[in-house]
Amino acid sequence: MYSRAVKLSKDTILEAHKYAAVFSRTVSNQIEHWTKIGRIAEENPDLPYNFIKDILISVEEMKTEKPVPYEFG
Repeated sequence: MYSRAVKLSKDTILEAHKYAAVFSRTVSNQIEHWTKIGRIAEENPDLPYNFIKDILISVEEMKTEKPVPYEFG
């Protein structure tokens, strides 16, 4: 992992602390999470946040669970 100090506003840090506590993440992991979501949203401006979130959840489920094929009904 690459490490580098960056300057962030006090408000950003305070918000990251709050969200990190709620979602059981470190402050660094919370900021990385926001960065990932923001990057995906910029690269795919037509995708709503909930759709992006569901895709990321599905990717993690594929890593940890046996995938079940989707059956079109």
